[in-house]
Amino acid sequence: MNHPNRLRTAIDAPGTTPLIGVFDMFSASVSAQHYDGMFVSGFGFAASHYGLPDIGFIAWPDIVAFVQRLRLAFPQQHLLVDIDDGYVDPETACHVVQQLEASGASGVILEDQKRPRRCGHVEGKQILPLEEYLEKLEMVLAARRDLLVVARTDATEESEILRRAKALAATDADVILVDGVRSVDRIRMVREVIGNKPLLFNQIAGGKSPRLSLSELGELGVDVAIYSTPCLFAAQSAVDRALADLKAADGRLPEPTPESVGVPECLALLERNLSRHHPPVPAS
Repeated sequence: MNHPNRLRTAIDAPGTTPLIGVFDMFSASVSAQHYDGMFVSGFGFAASHYGLPDIGFIAWPDIVAFVQRLRLAFPQQHLLVDIDDGYVDPETACHVVQQLEASGASGVILEDQKRPRRCGHVEGKQILPLEEYLEKLEMVLAARRDLLVVARTDATEESEILRRAKALAATDADVILVDGVRSVDRIRMVREVIGNKPLLFNQIAGGKSPRLSLSELGELGVDVAIYSTPCLFAAQSAVDRALADLKAADGRLPEPTPESVGVPECLALLERNLSRHHPPVPAS
């Protein structure tokens, strides 16, 4: 099964391919009911696995182990993985890419930030010299077999965004991402400067980028959209509300309704992840 080529085919199809950010196996289980693709978000994974902000705490073996579990439970999902800056060192980046490809990842995103790194939609980002990032990117591209590689820049100044986007598009990277892009006009500029190279757009609630529908993104020439945090933010809101209600009710659980989740509904969701229940995945 060639998961990278399956994702390439989806990206090459008309319209914008959505990939939903998941932060643990349970959020992935819910996401798989609605969408064909998942994005392993660094923001979500740092929050879920460590309870920390996305500023460089993630250890690569934890990401690899998570992707291994995801692929076993979800053999037909696209899995795009955020590997931040490749965990600093280019040799480490190459090793992680090979580990993830062997684990069944469809693709990775490699950014041009330097440490201390930041979420792409917050202030204070610092970027590597372009030549240094291109050297790391070229090493990663040489280390992969088929894995899809998204080259990401976190530049914020318009001329530098366009300079870097053009340089990234000239490499063998499969897809280009300018993270934290702040306007539709800038999306159009990036689309023009990268030529025929596929373009990725990152949507995150409360972030720097405009809120756009898949139809609108398709009209702008965006080929793939990642939704980094809808599952994470929905979980925070729902858990907080449920526990506030429980406290207000003096610890009495709410009356079940047709829409509520109990033991049967939860088990029905989880049992779908048992590997013996999976139909064969068509070859690609």
